[in-house]
Amino acid sequence: MVTLLEVTDVTPGGACCAPLMREPLGQADAEQLAVTLKALADPARLRLLSIVASSQDQEACVCDLIDPIGLSQPTVSHHLKVLTEAGFLSRSKRGTWAYYRLIPEALEQVSGLLVTA
Repeated sequence: MVTLLEVTDVTPGGACCAPLMREPLGQADAEQLAVTLKALADPARLRLLSIVASSQDQEACVCDLIDPIGLSQPTVSHHLKVLTEAGFLSRSKRGTWAYYRLIPEALEQVSGLLVTA
């Protein structure tokens, strides 16, 4: 017995789904987005972001981030630096400790690229 498969027309006029974006990314935008997504593509960094986001005033001291992550202080500091350079966190120094604050607009910008318009 032969089973026939239904064929879906994927030509430009017959697309089944709306595109994720209205126009293709330019080179500079693609490079910036790749850096941003690469910063998020690590479980420890995602956990750090979630801890900071759920902290009072969406701010946390590096001293409060070491134990929950279970990594050494230099490794946690490296991950925080990557997230800061990617624009997800801001850093301020108070005495000997660094405090990190979530930048919600950065997360909104990334999520906006993944939502259909």
